[in-house]
Amino acid sequence: MKIKIKLAAVFLTAILTLAACGRGGAGQAQFDAEAEGLRIVTTIFPSFDFVRQIGGDRVQVVMLLSPGAESHSFEPTPMDMITLSNADFFLYLGGDGETWVPPVLASVFAAQGHQALAMSLVDLVYEIDEVPAHGHGHGHDGHDHSTDEHVWTSPQRAILLVEALADVLSQLDPANAYFFQANAAAYIGELQLLDQEFISIVAAAGRNEMVFADRFPFRHFAIDYGLDYFAALDGCSVETQVDPATVASLIQLVREHDIPAIFYRELSGREIANVIAEDTGVAMVELHSAHNLSPADFAAGVTFLDIMWRNTERLREALWQ
Repeated sequence: MKIKIKLAAVFLTAILTLAACGRGGAGQAQFDAEAEGLRIVTTIFPSFDFVRQIGGDRVQVVMLLSPGAESHSFEPTPMDMITLSNADFFLYLGGDGETWVPPVLASVFAAQGHQALAMSLVDLVYEIDEVPAHGHGHGHDGHDHSTDEHVWTSPQRAILLVEALADVLSQLDPANAYFFQANAAAYIGELQLLDQEFISIVAAAGRNEMVFADRFPFRHFAIDYGLDYFAALDGCSVETQVDPATVASLIQLVREHDIPAIFYRELSGREIANVIAEDTGVAMVELHSAHNLSPADFAAGVTFLDIMWRNTERLREALWQ
């Protein structure tokens, strides 16, 4: 395995104002014109929560993705474009999951503005096999290599993102730099506790295989914690369809390795998981990637840490049987 980590943030100085109409992506209030502080737009929940944990009451942050919506098929509305045009900073995922971003940047940010590409803040490139049902995280010469933008699913990678975001906010608002850095340090301490819990769970487990009967956003997580993974679909593209032969191979794997539980991701239809569970009788366990929250969880103020601590229990449930 080869890991390349690159910290980068691209800063510009002003934003165009657009005139348009429509509904905002997350159905949230738009920026308060009377409030002070940085105005931050994010596309998905992890970056939204990282910014609010670091920025506290010194920032306004809006998430474009509606709670409960599929992040990989999101398209911005005219109101989203207005929100973007009024932002000081735009934090987006990039990669295959946000192909709509480059043309938006070319139009909304045609003049000078502020932007940061989350995938560039922590750019991890793993050498792995491109075989969905046998994605075990080990690199081999002669196979296709790819990147995975879901860096936050590993607390170890989330720490790097938080460090980089704290630096970004500090440069955008130097008067509040100490506040941002102090909040980031406290938050990183919480992420480190989470990291140690995952390490302990895997170390004490009787097995280290993850069978993911769904799209798979946990490659970084599996590699960082030494887990072998077998997934029905590599990555999270909604355009990719599962191969029946892959499902059959996962069923065979579950039986041969006496796997007690299979995973599915949040907000999933569970179609593949249902087929495998019905055929093998194993339990189905949700592992939450934090791409997005249900409307109820979002309204209740559920955080990234809340989600990941739930995941510790679910991983323990699956690996300790």
